[in-house]
Amino acid sequence: MTHTRETRTGKAVLGAATIAMGLIAGVFYIFACAVMPALARSDDHTYVEVMRNINDVIQNPVFFLGFMGAPALTAVAAWQLRGAACARWVWAALAAYVLVFFITVAFNIPLNNALAAKGDPSALRRHFEGPWVAWNVVRAVGSTVALGLLTRALLVHGRFGRSS
Repeated sequence: MTHTRETRTGKAVLGAATIAMGLIAGVFYIFACAVMPALARSDDHTYVEVMRNINDVIQNPVFFLGFMGAPALTAVAAWQLRGAACARWVWAALAAYVLVFFITVAFNIPLNNALAAKGDPSALRRHFEGPWVAWNVVRAVGSTVALGLLTRALLVHGRFGRSS
């Protein structure tokens, strides 16, 4: 494979990674700005029931495609563009999203699992709401930073990655 083809393929993968990251950043953002503030207005039973429903429904192939696709595509782009001027931006985006992924696995998912348990809705909500909302804001910021870094990589690659 020629260097030009590798660069073209890398740019396409970088574009796909940027789109996937944008979708995931948007999910975390909308939860931070709308879903969780709206649910905060609900009584405990409604809050717990709706969050349980969201946690069940979000586990679907479309969501997982973006959630897992964002880091996978970013990693592939980082590898393909490792000698390009934009490589450091792609690697930084990957690092930011790996942190987001770790937060999700270490904090948000265990909180979701605890919320699924039987128990008093008031007690379940007290244990869940504050930490989940805080960690989700961190995920929203981290994934938005990753999106910004990928966008910067696209701009740098566009400026310096052109072949004659």
